[in-house]
Order: sequence, then structure tokens, then C-alpha cells
Amino acid sequence: MQSWPEIAAQISHSTGAPFTVQTTSPLGGGCINQAYRIEGNGQRFFVKLNSPECLSMFEAEAAGLQEIRNSRTLRAPAPICWSGNTSAAWLVLEYVEMGGGSGGSNSGASALGEGLAAMHHVSSGGYGWIRNNTIGATPQVNAPSSNWIDFWRKHRLGYQLQLAKANGYSGRLQTQGERLMGELDRFFPDGQPAVSLLHGDLWSGNYNFDETGQPVIFDPALYYGDRETDIAMTELFGGFPGSFYAAYRAAYPLDAGYATRKTLYNLYHILNHLNLFGRGYLSQAEQMIGRLLGEIR
Repeated sequence: MQSWPEIAAQISHSTGAPFTVQTTSPLGGGCINQAYRIEGNGQRFFVKLNSPECLSMFEAEAAGLQEIRNSRTLRAPAPICWSGNTSAAWLVLEYVEMGGGSGGSNSGASALGEGLAAMHHVSSGGYGWIRNNTIGATPQVNAPSSNWIDFWRKHRLGYQLQLAKANGYSGRLQTQGERLMGELDRFFPDGQPAVSLLHGDLWSGNYNFDETGQPVIFDPALYYGDRETDIAMTELFGGFPGSFYAAYRAAYPLDAGYATRKTLYNLYHILNHLNLFGRGYLSQAEQMIGRLLGEIR
């Protein structure tokens, strides 16, 4: 790949240590970017590649990883450098060897739950973030707000419903979706939730365990918001181990309203899947909206 010498030069500049790409190994697991482990001069790095217009996506990912690292809670790979040329954009990260230690045990999942609870105790002045990013390949707007319900209505559900309409999904999805957005206050009887640092895209493919069994999270769609959004997504595609939930709830209990709000929060991700992957998610989105509307009749 013609960009490797340029990437190597940037790594050398960023780390202050000479680096030459001697071997490149393609890695699987992603549907958006190409991923490689590169090695040379006794060093290894993880590299994501995409088209030149994806540089801003990589810049936002690097900033999100650094925000998690700054929280000193869960481990996240260190961003090394990012840039692009006329043929590609790239993001270079610390290479973390995965899969060892006690990661598959209850202790590893418990450490993940405790670490996430600690991360959710990290707050900021309001909802949103200092920059926009992406959820999968979809733009995610993080315009700062002091009102969570307005933020969720405009920048999460409303944004995805507008995309769905542009993609040809009208009718019941839109009429019921508009009705739901008009009733959002009903799901928050206790007012505004606490502002928490969120991973934003926390499904089972975005965490692992390093060689010592320490949990590692990556591929964030980071912003500040209601911590229940992260917990809800852990339940969306098969769920996390039971010891994760037990440890999280012991460290930072959830209130009873979460049982309903998790559907509201996961609707955002199902709408995003509808917009990214097509009609196969339409019925699920409509059923979720119907279930939510049924809660407030």
C-alpha cells in the first residue's frame, strides 16, 4: 500500500523513535475500515485505513479514545497519529494484544462492569460533546445542550427518523415516531439524568481483554449523556455476562425506569441499523416505537 512509508514517517515523528514498516498483517472484525497490524523496529501498531474523506471520522475517534484514557477508568488504546493523503486516511493506535489472562472469566466481566460504572461517574458541564463523530458510518451530532430530553429528541431519534425518511421509510414509522418524540418527557418522571461520560457504541464487538485479563474498550462513539444508553446497548445484541451487570449495579445502581427507557435508547441504534443496512430492521423499529407508546397510554 503506497501510504505505508508516509504512515511510518508519521509514527516516527509522533513517538520519537525510528519506525519502518517491515510487515503488515490484515485483521478482521470491522465492516467500515480496513485494519492492519504493522510491525518494524521491534514495535507493533494497529492501523485503520479508509478513503481520504474519512479523516474527520478518525480524528473524532482519536479524540474519543483520549477522552476515555483521560478518565483513568477503563483501558482504551492510545491514539498515536492520524492523517491522510489523496489515496487514503489512516488512524494509528497502540497495538493491544487481546485474549489472555482472566478475560473470559467472571472476574474479567466484573472488572468491565466496575470500570464502566467508574467511567459513568465522570461528568462534564452538559450533554453532548465538543465535537461531532460517527455511530458506525452515520454522522452523530453532539451539539452541547443543557436539556437531555431535547438533545435525545433532536440529535438522536429525530436525526435518525429524518435519515429514514430520506431513505424512503415513511408511513407508520414516521407518524408513530413523531408521536413518540412529542411524548419523551413522560419517560423521565424524575427530570434530567446525570451527565456521564459514555462510550456510545458499547456492544460485544467493542470490548475485549488484554493479556493480563484487563478489560479494554475501543471504537467509541463518545459523548456525554444518560449512562443508561450505554447499559441499554450492552443488552441489544445478545447481552454481556451476568457478572458484568451485577458488578455495574453494585457500583452504580439503576432505577426502575431503566426497564422502559432501555427500549427508547436502543431504538436509536435500530434506526441507525435501518439506515445503514436496510429494510430488515424496519419491523423491529416499528415494534419498539409501538411498545414505547403503549407504556404511556
